[in-house]
Order: sequence, then structure tokens, then C-alpha cells
Amino acid sequence: MKHFFTLILFLSAVIAQAQNGTITGSLSDKEAAGQPLPFANILIKGTSKGTTSDFDGNYIINNVEPGTYTIEFSFVGYQSVEKTNIVVTAGNTTVVNQEMSAGALLDEVIVKTTVRKETEAALLLDQKKATTIKQSIGAQELARKGVSDAAAAVTKISGISKQEGGGGNVYVRGLGDRYLNTTYNGLSLPANNIEKKNMDLNLFSSDVIQNVGVSKTYAANFYGDFAAGNVDIVAKEYTGDFFLDVDLGTSINTNAVGSNFVKSEGTGFFGFYNRYQNDPYAVILSHGVDAIDANATTGLLGSISGGKSWDVGEESRLSVFATASFGNNYEFREGPAVDYTTVEKKRFPNSEEYEYSRNTTAMANIVYRINGDHKIKFNSLFINDATDQASYFGTKGLGINRDAILNTDKGFYQSNIQFEQDMIFVNQITGTNSINEKLKLDWGLGYNKVFARQPDRKRISVERYDLELDGDPNTNATFFSNIAFDNQRYFQNIEDDELNARINFNYEQSEDLSFNFGYNGRTKKRVFDNIRYGYDFIQPNTEVGDVRDLNGVFAPENIGTVFNTVVFNALDPANGLGNNNLPGRTENTYEGNLMVHGVFGEAVYQLNEKLSLVPGLRVELFDQDITYDVINLPPTDPGFREASEVFFLPSLNVKYALTEDQALRFSFSSTVSNPEFKEVAPFVYEDVTQRIGGNPDLLSDPAFSRIYNLDVKYEWFMERGEIFSIGAFAKAINDPVNLVVANDATGTQRFFRTGDRADVLGFELEARKGLLVDAEDENILSAGLNATYTYTTQDLKSSQGIFSTTFDRDSDQLQGASPLLLNADLSYSPTFGEYKPVANLVFSYFSDRIDALGSGQLGNIIEKGVPTIDFVWKNTINEHFEINASVKNLLNPTIERVREIDGGDIALSSYKRGLNLGLQLKYKF
Repeated sequence: MKHFFTLILFLSAVIAQAQNGTITGSLSDKEAAGQPLPFANILIKGTSKGTTSDFDGNYIINNVEPGTYTIEFSFVGYQSVEKTNIVVTAGNTTVVNQEMSAGALLDEVIVKTTVRKETEAALLLDQKKATTIKQSIGAQELARKGVSDAAAAVTKISGISKQEGGGGNVYVRGLGDRYLNTTYNGLSLPANNIEKKNMDLNLFSSDVIQNVGVSKTYAANFYGDFAAGNVDIVAKEYTGDFFLDVDLGTSINTNAVGSNFVKSEGTGFFGFYNRYQNDPYAVILSHGVDAIDANATTGLLGSISGGKSWDVGEESRLSVFATASFGNNYEFREGPAVDYTTVEKKRFPNSEEYEYSRNTTAMANIVYRINGDHKIKFNSLFINDATDQASYFGTKGLGINRDAILNTDKGFYQSNIQFEQDMIFVNQITGTNSINEKLKLDWGLGYNKVFARQPDRKRISVERYDLELDGDPNTNATFFSNIAFDNQRYFQNIEDDELNARINFNYEQSEDLSFNFGYNGRTKKRVFDNIRYGYDFIQPNTEVGDVRDLNGVFAPENIGTVFNTVVFNALDPANGLGNNNLPGRTENTYEGNLMVHGVFGEAVYQLNEKLSLVPGLRVELFDQDITYDVINLPPTDPGFREASEVFFLPSLNVKYALTEDQALRFSFSSTVSNPEFKEVAPFVYEDVTQRIGGNPDLLSDPAFSRIYNLDVKYEWFMERGEIFSIGAFAKAINDPVNLVVANDATGTQRFFRTGDRADVLGFELEARKGLLVDAEDENILSAGLNATYTYTTQDLKSSQGIFSTTFDRDSDQLQGASPLLLNADLSYSPTFGEYKPVANLVFSYFSDRIDALGSGQLGNIIEKGVPTIDFVWKNTINEHFEINASVKNLLNPTIERVREIDGGDIALSSYKRGLNLGLQLKYKF
């Protein structure tokens, strides 16, 4: 009987369903030339029946009783529309399509409209439509996960990791800095560090980011220097009535709290240094070598953002947005540090490093919408990134140095006090123009200026420091003075100037065929110089006293009695000056010039509803030269290198739609990898435990690496904000470049073409899924996971030239490649009235990777794998007020670099960064 009634109820439901009808249709965006409008609301007026449009703007409302209805269409920022007299008949489908246009300038509406460009759902839609394999993360997700900068943002994307303790150095699919490009609003960015090709992404605070996109496959509009991908940072915009947001926060590092924190003398709170206009020699006469008390270990952060729009006439609109932010951070690290060349040169079982960093960012956007067909935008960005670092090596008297004079087995000590400041100015003007219904123009022009400076680094070397710790006042440490530059002051300056431009014409031949053709190019100039002074002690074994209080020793009145000052390129003593009290001369200089001009064309051909093809071709002129005057080179070296090439770079991107929500993608391209200034300039930067320099022979034949790229990917866009994808990629790199320990007594790491070919094969998996939803189908609990496995191999051969290297093996992994990358997050966001907390747990991991290839019988330098977990808790109290908290680096893993040797590994550096605890108050006016 029970089953009988169940059958009756089921049949009744089927019959009732058959007696009802269906309303379906699609929504399009009039403001975007008829593009689909996803996630709009559709409601049958006077009922509870409704739905939202999907990724393609389509919607369906089933089981509608026969009758005549009014349908309401609404979307934030767009004018709501009511369509009347919609007739539904039993068993039939009624089609209602609707085009929607932007609404009037209302405060609430316009604010929400700008957010749409930053949402996870909107960026997934952009990913779905893209002709290349692309992934993005927007401001909404950045805020939810507590991401503070662009470097942390891109590591949430599959196949991407960041070097721990190495600033914003990003690895994409296991390929490092030299294989990556970074753009800002589609225009190239300079590097802020001579050791890198790209700007540190951690310099871009989340306050200036609308979204960050990573394109992993090549298209003809990208520069030909492309292998791992292109990271594009899109600046925030605003359109609406006046608003003002103020954030204030604080943070502490568990390692730094309670330490006697010190920093460089002479640097300001906001990270500015006021002695650049003074001669370096005057600086060392006027200022001592000691670090000073930092007076705090609590980080502060704050930002202010504001914007407003004005209607100008009937069609035009002027919008202004500006933001400024500041943050500082204290970090204390301790652990071993080792300088291992062909043998162990220096070992410090105990070292202490105090790092005080500051970041000041200011950005302004001015957008003038002339009418629906023409828009022009000006963007200006300023970043000041400053770091004080006071490091003490051998703090417990156990340091050793094979070149020590008094005792090679104990008591060697070094201090290194330095300040680094990078000031970056980026100015851009961009525009979009609809010439007619078929032809559209997108263009941009940018000028970048970088000042990267390291003023007055102080490095002091001491022997028998263990005697200072034995409690006997009659036994004292002495200054180590094997050469005059064992105790030194160092000044370094870099200036970069870059002009770049892009222009793209899009011509729509028909609904199924369109063309893109245009130009992009850049010219860049770098000027580098450094000055180094040494303290040449007059008496051997000069006693030190307190190693933390040396200003009395290196006082001006002691010149000529305790020590003399020297520069490396001293003036000719025959002219009567000798090496005492000489004004500074540059030790190393180089000037580099780069010119890249490319024209491109591609066709976007929709063969049918499922298959689209995008063939492209780029023709690019590459020209690079470098002129240098550096120490310790053979006198026969010409001090100049140059290279000029013309590249023909084809590409093909294919997309096949399996269903409306599932697609297969295929991509093939030929690209190149060109050497950077830091790779070809033979100047050597000497750190306490390692030395890195360039190799001008990279501009010899061949002057570039030819790369072949192949990608296949399956994507399934499930429900709103949900995705599952799996992909495979392969790369063949001819004449690859690696960082290698060169054949010299100092163990300097330099860049070499290490073989004929390197191969990369990898697999990627990504999934985002809502686990628990509320009554409005909004996610309460959601999870995301992405994983990448990469296999790399390269053949190795010895190199001979101005520098040389020798390998005792035929092959190895590619430098910088992690076999395994993992990123995961769990988000919980319940609602209690106006109180809407969001809790996020974010995990990431990269496995061991080669930091530098070993040569001869030396093993590789390995950066050990690191897992990290961050917890972020955001609390929206009401529409104006937020209280947010975070705990970063919950696992507090050991950050370690090791040298592989027979019988085991030697730790070159090992430390923990500590937990970072943060609290933020945010008020929206």
C-alpha cells in the first residue's frame, strides 16, 4: 500500500509538470557590445519563482503554471527591466531574451558594479572565454584570503610558487624568473633588483590590485621572450559617487618580539634615506658603522582610498580613484650560515639577522569616458620598498674561516649592516576606441623609472671573537685584515629608464571571424655603478673591543693612526696621494641597452558552435648591448658585447566546446628566452656567504634560447564560481641558461648555457567546489585545490670562455623546477544578521628545487621544500565597519638551502621566520 501511494504521488507530479510550461532565454550586456551577462536575476513578478543567468547569460525557469506574467530582470549597476504580457502555455517553452544597459549614477549601484570586475565568478567567466590558457585572481578573493600583495596572490593559482625568503621571486610551472614576464595594465614593468628580470611582485600591495591574471600559453600579442607565462597586474578603477575607506592595523612577528631589534643608522620611518646627494666618502667620515636600536618590534599598517565620478554632459563621465598605503614589518632569524666553494670556506654555526622592511605605495587613476565608443585612462603608480638588515655571523664564537690568520677553527665573526631602497615610478596612458561597428582600437603608452640603491653597506670582520666571551678582560678579539676590504663600506646605484607602447586593432569580419593585429615594443636603459672603501689597519692584530660598538674605532680622528681608507681603483701613488684618505672612485660600472619591437597578427575563427581556432604570427626585432668596466677580468676582454636577432614566432590556440560548460583547449607556440642585464654583466655581488655574477658570453652565438611549447587542458565550469580542470604541458628549450657555480677559487655563481636542450613535462589539476550553501544558493563552506607535477631534464656540457664550468655528469634537472606544487584553501562564511564573518585556511607547498647547479665535483645548491598555512578571519560588523585578524605561517617551517656533497648535505642556511599575527580595523565612509 505504501509503495502504491508513492507511485500515485509520483505520477501526479509528472502529470502536473506536463501541464505546466517553461520560460527560457538569454541576457546580454548592451555596454559590452552584446556580450552575455552572467549572474543576473530573473524573477516572475508576484511569485517566488526565479533564477539567475549562467556563465553564457542563459537562464531557464521550469514548472511555470499556464498564465500571463510580468518578468523582472535586474543586475547591480544596470537598469532593471520589466517585460509584461509573457504568456505561458501547458507543455510549451516561452523564450524571452533581454538586453540590459547601465543604470543611472547611484552610489550603491555604481560601487557594486566596479566590484563585478574583481569577483571570482566574473574572472572564471573571463577564463572560460579566453582563447589562451589563463587564470586570474581578483580583489574579492584577495580580500577573502587575506592576501596582501601580488606575489602572494599568484601563488594561489595552479602551478605557481614563491621563493621563501627571496622576496617576490615567482616560479611558474617550475620555471624561474628568467622565463617569466610581468606587465601592469598590459604594459611592461622594469626590474627593481639587478639580480632579477622581473619586479618583485610583493611590491604591489592589494590596495592597488583589481585582479592578477596569469597567461600560461603564448599568443602573438605577447613579447617573444615567453616560456613560463605572463603575469598581468590590472590596477583598480572606480566609478561612482564619492567614497572614502580608511584601514589601520598592526602585526607582530613571534621571533622578533622580545629581541633587541636593531637597524641601520640614518634611515627614516617611511623608508627614505636623505644622504644620496652627499659624496660617499663624506658619508663614511660623518657616520659610523654600528646599527642602532629600532625602538619597536610591532608592525604598523594603514591605507586610505577614495574616489568620485562626475557626469560631463550627456554622454561623458570623469572618474578619479586614488589610494595610498604604508606598512612595516619586523623579522628576526637565527641559524647556521655556510660559505662552501670547492671546500668549506666559512662556517657560522650561529648567526642572527634583524630585518626591518617598509613599503609605501601610492596610485592614482583618472578615467575619462568620452562616450560609449571612446575611453582614455591615465594611471600613475609610485612604490618605495625599503629594507634595513643587520646581520651578525658567528655570534657564539664558533665561526671558522679557512683563510683566518690567528685561528682557522674558531672565533671568526662578521657583521653586515645594510639598507636597500627601491623607488619605482610607473606612468601610463591607455585608451579604447570603437572606430565603427567592426573596427576597435586598444592602445597604451608607458614610461617607467627605477632607482635601486644600496647606500653605505658596512661589513666588519673579526678574529678570535671567542676571546670576548671567555670572561677574561686581558684577552681580546682583533680585526681580521687579510686584505683591506675585509672591513669595508660599500655603495651601489642602479637607474633604469624604460619606454614601452602597445597598439591593437580588432576587426570583426563576421560573427565567426575576427582579426587582431598590432605592435608592441620597449626600449630600456640601465646604468650601474658601485663604490667600495676598505679599512686598511696600520698595525696587525688591532684589538676590537665591543663588536656592537665600533664607532669609536672607525672615527675620523683615527685615520692615519689606526687605519687608512682605500678604494679599489686607487689613484696612482706616483702622483703623490697614495691610498690614504682618497675620495671615492667607482669600482664597477656597466651600461646596458635593450630594444624590442614586434608586429603581430592573429585570426579568431569560430568554425562552428563548438570549435574555434586562433592562429597567430609575431615578427620581432631584438637588439641588446652591454658596456662594462669591472674588476678582475682578463685585460684582453673588450668590455663590450652585443646581439641582434629577428624572430618569427608562430602560435596556435584551439578551443573545442564539449558542452556549454565544458571545453578542451590546445596550444602550440614557438618562443624565445633572451638574456637579461644581470645575466650578462660580469660584475659580482659579494654577500657574506655567496657571490653571484653575470657572464657576457651569453650574448655570443647563440644569443637566445629557442623554446617550443605544447599545452592541452580540459575545463569544466560547473555551478557559479566552481571549476574542475586538468591539463598537461611540455616544453623543449634549446640552449638553456642556468645559474652554475663557476670554475674559480671563490665559488662564484654565474649564468651559463649549460647544454643543447632541456625538456619539461608537467600535469596540472584544479578544483573549486561549494560544499555547503544557504537558502539563496550562496556558498557557506567552499574548498579549492590545485596541484602541479613537473618533470624536467637537461643535458649538460662544459663551457669555456671568459668564465668556465665543468660538469661530471651528463644530465640533471632544470634549475628552479619543483617537481610538486600544491595550493589549497577552505573558506567558511556564515551570516548572522548584519554580521558576516569569513574564515579562511590557506595552504601551499613546493618540493625541493635546484637553486644553482654544481660544477666539477661540487653538488647542486638545493632550496628545500616548504609547506605554509595561513589563517585569515574577516569580520564585517555592518556596512561601514570591519575587524579582521590573521595568523600567517602557522607551521613555521624551516627555510633551508643545502649543498649536495658525497655522504650527505651541508646546510648553507637554515632558519625559521616565525608566526605573523595581524589585526586590522577598516571603516568605510
